[in-house]
Amino acid sequence: MSEATTSVPDVRIPAGGSVPAHRDPNVLRWVGAYTASMVGDMVFFLALSWAAVQNGTPAQAGLVTAVSAVPRALLMLGGGVVADRLGPRRVVIGSDAVRCVTVLAVAAVLFATDPGLWLLALLAVVFGTVDAVFMPAVGALPARITAQDQLARVQGMRGLAIRFAAVVGAPLGGLGVALGGAAAAFACAGLLIAVSVPLLVSVRMRELPAADAGPARPTTAWRDLIGGLRYVRRHRVLGPLMVTIALGDLGFVGPLNVGLTLLADERGWGASGMGWVLAGFGTGAGVAALLLTVRGRLPRAGCVAAGAIIPGSAAIAALAHAPGLPAAVGTALLIGLLTGLSGAMCGALLQTQSDPAYLGRVTAVGGIVSLGIAPLSMPLSAAAIGVWGTGPVFAVSAVVCGLGGVVALCAPGVRRAELPK
Repeated sequence: MSEATTSVPDVRIPAGGSVPAHRDPNVLRWVGAYTASMVGDMVFFLALSWAAVQNGTPAQAGLVTAVSAVPRALLMLGGGVVADRLGPRRVVIGSDAVRCVTVLAVAAVLFATDPGLWLLALLAVVFGTVDAVFMPAVGALPARITAQDQLARVQGMRGLAIRFAAVVGAPLGGLGVALGGAAAAFACAGLLIAVSVPLLVSVRMRELPAADAGPARPTTAWRDLIGGLRYVRRHRVLGPLMVTIALGDLGFVGPLNVGLTLLADERGWGASGMGWVLAGFGTGAGVAALLLTVRGRLPRAGCVAAGAIIPGSAAIAALAHAPGLPAAVGTALLIGLLTGLSGAMCGALLQTQSDPAYLGRVTAVGGIVSLGIAPLSMPLSAAAIGVWGTGPVFAVSAVVCGLGGVVALCAPGVRRAELPK
């Protein structure tokens, strides 16, 4: 990654007056690049799943689609160090370019021949490895392209981009598979990621204040890694906030993924019913992101984050007892609104409370929590539902999720945290 990233010099803009993020061309270019890349990711994972199913057994297909999570989880902390040492803009451009070239190369091979599962597994490992660098850099970049008082609004815009990618990516990937098989879908994913690269190149960086420029003396990557972990652990806001995020994700991921599938099967809603419930959740989360985008700042951010997650966790428990599909859709909408608002506020606090010199490592720690620890709850939730049923498991998950809000309320730093004006 070093050659790719060091060849892209940072284009800087001086620190100056704050421009509303939704009217800032620099921010809009970043949002456009991020959106294109996220849609490309959605198409990529659908194409990978389809190709794996066509070339192997269900167990082999599951292994191929899951293998990318291993390097992502193992290497993400190191990716945060890379982002902070080399600069997030350079790392994002370099890693996105590698992602694009890799996916397009696999698409070309699939058009020419049928190499089997080994190529798909290799692609998944490479994609996960590059993601371990890409994701921390993406999280660190907003603080370098806009003013502190606009970071909450950028978080809302990022949430809208994720919702858009979720809505558009799957149908677009399905269309690619229908028209030209997995090769066409991979080509579509690669081209979408390619769109993001020139947009990222055009993004300019703000000058950091001298106090935020990072350590003055040279340090090793290992010292930077340990220093980042120590920084998060000792921070009066970031430390308890990471615990809040971990508990919230552990209680949320299982029920709203594998648990929802089993609940829909148990109630006879079918795949279409499950789709409506997921649409309700996505709509609620989108409304929360839109609210933050429009408002830009909500007072008493720490209390809002904690106050939203507690009733949101209660709604998770209620979902298992919804009397019918319309009630389940309404409950899912409420879950999406409350947990989406809490998640957006937690993300905004991570951005605004962190020293920009540490943001790559802070984002990496949050990514390990969300992408490395939380998915472990999915097989556990499935096994528990098989023994005790959906109601008790959703209730326990709600308690775990709600504990995240309790931790935030009990931590004075989080409870009193405010977003910049």
